[in-house]
Amino acid sequence: MFDTKKLLKERLTAEHHDRLIALENPKMHDFVADAIQLCNPASVFVCTDAPDDIAYFRRLAVEAAEERTLNMEGHTCHFDGYYDQARDKAKTKYLLPPTSELGESLNSIEKTAGVDEVRSFLKDSMLGRQMLVCFWCLGPADSDFTIPCIQITDSPYVAHAESILYRPGYEQFRKIGSSPNFFRFIHSEGELENAVSKNIDKRRVYIDLEENLVYSVNTQYGGNTIGLKKLALRLAIQKGSAEGWLAEHMFVMGLHGPAGRGTYFAGAFPSACGKTSTSMLPGQTIVGDDIAYLRKKAAQVRCVNVEKGIFGIIRDVNAEDDPIIYQALTNPCEVIFSNILVDSNNKPHWLGMGSELPTEGTNYSGQWQKGKTDAKGNEITPSHKNARYCLNIPDLDNCDPLLDDPEGVLLGGIVYGGRDSDTWVPVEQAFDWTEGIIITGAALESETTAATLGKEGVRTFNLMSNLDFLSIPLGRYIQNNLDFADGVDNPPFIFSVNYFLKGKDGNYLNGMADKKVWMLWAELRANGDVDAIKTPTGLIPKYEDLAKLFKDHLNAEYSQPDYVEQFTIRIPENLAKLDRVEKIYKDKVPDTPQILYDTFSDVCKRLKAAQDKHGDYVSPFDLIAK
Repeated sequence: MFDTKKLLKERLTAEHHDRLIALENPKMHDFVADAIQLCNPASVFVCTDAPDDIAYFRRLAVEAAEERTLNMEGHTCHFDGYYDQARDKAKTKYLLPPTSELGESLNSIEKTAGVDEVRSFLKDSMLGRQMLVCFWCLGPADSDFTIPCIQITDSPYVAHAESILYRPGYEQFRKIGSSPNFFRFIHSEGELENAVSKNIDKRRVYIDLEENLVYSVNTQYGGNTIGLKKLALRLAIQKGSAEGWLAEHMFVMGLHGPAGRGTYFAGAFPSACGKTSTSMLPGQTIVGDDIAYLRKKAAQVRCVNVEKGIFGIIRDVNAEDDPIIYQALTNPCEVIFSNILVDSNNKPHWLGMGSELPTEGTNYSGQWQKGKTDAKGNEITPSHKNARYCLNIPDLDNCDPLLDDPEGVLLGGIVYGGRDSDTWVPVEQAFDWTEGIIITGAALESETTAATLGKEGVRTFNLMSNLDFLSIPLGRYIQNNLDFADGVDNPPFIFSVNYFLKGKDGNYLNGMADKKVWMLWAELRANGDVDAIKTPTGLIPKYEDLAKLFKDHLNAEYSQPDYVEQFTIRIPENLAKLDRVEKIYKDKVPDTPQILYDTFSDVCKRLKAAQDKHGDYVSPFDLIAK
């Protein structure tokens, strides 16, 4: 044991000691003192909200060779180690005491053993380096949504990235006084070789749900180290479950209907299913692209973006498909690129950027030339498939004016999307909140792509696109979502979208731009502007309403044959989907609420009744009330 006050006095300079002690929070002081005792840094820097402190991170990242300056003002590039390019799912575990149980689908380790292991890796991990003590906010400051956070790290890249992604939190800690209600994160990149983490075999990301504490060591990749991102989402899901609100893997955007009306939507999509491109639809506004908190306030559902920046996949970002993001990435503003290709003129390049790539340069493998292979003989791509960009949302031309509103935005709709070649229609509204959560969110599947797993079309279950981050039993998570509408006067409408439906010839039935029409139809429905056709699974658009939207917003003709092919109800495929998902719940989720099985049964009965009347494939025109 140690004396916190004495240790802090001895190990911090007078300036940084005063900064820390000005925040009168004993629990936070103990956390910092323990981290110093454990990691044994050469010095400690305590960050305030002052711009000079944030600027210090930027300079330090370059001086420490964790970032390099590029040829555009404000742009830098960071490289992770060759084998440290993504979230480490296998080594990301919950620390659970013997009496706790999350279910077999959630990765965990016995708490005492896990703490002992990760702390042994953190022991003296900051020798000769500076410890950075950073304070940030999840959600807007001074809000019911606010969660104060402290991040301890020895990586200036991590601190710099968090300064872009999150709102300052030093003054927020001053306001909470001695409150113990904050999240804690401790990270060390460990021993370095060529400025990247060396001991990848000892990479660990351990999450202590009892203590709202995350340990991360021997890694630099943002998904493992930027504590306030998906690591904090896991803590927030448990906190929300205990307090009656929701933490979701969702974008938040403003859709703009007739006469400039704005309606806010949140949306959950698995990877490679159009989440970011939907949040960045032309003519609409973005609040956030990744994580949202939902609360009930005055019998309404209100929502915030947890972040103020984007840590996005850069692959295929180009001037034609993503003009607003592309503009930010190719003009002066603060951007951290990671794991892309840098040419001899310090210009960044990435896969799918819309121009020819150089045949040599520097990338995540070091000096690179076309045809270079790794130790296993695999060709090294010029830019990693998971290469990223990190930027401020206010630097985007479509930033929504309510990004930082402490009250959040009033949510009019929720949309769930997946990669589905043969079942879901392009857009459909659920009959009510319960069916929306169960048939749309809790039954969400997505098909893999050949680019990521080498085998295309494998259906992967992904509960509300949040399965990787759940920190509570799955059944409780579903019930929390069902119960969330209690006491809400007009719950948000729930929709499904599917941009990947294919025809009999195997070609996609939707163009990339069509998603704007599907989302704008959802906006019209959320405001009661258009009628819909009742199907066994929900409500779909009428042809004339879609034809008008295609003409008005895409200047395109939309034919009746296209409409029929896209919105035909595929009954065998829908029945098979429900059967697949129900089996997963019966086999894997022992605490599944009975209402899920009852709702599946009701929808199956409706599908079979339609099948008896109309056959396996039902044209939307056959369902219009005569």
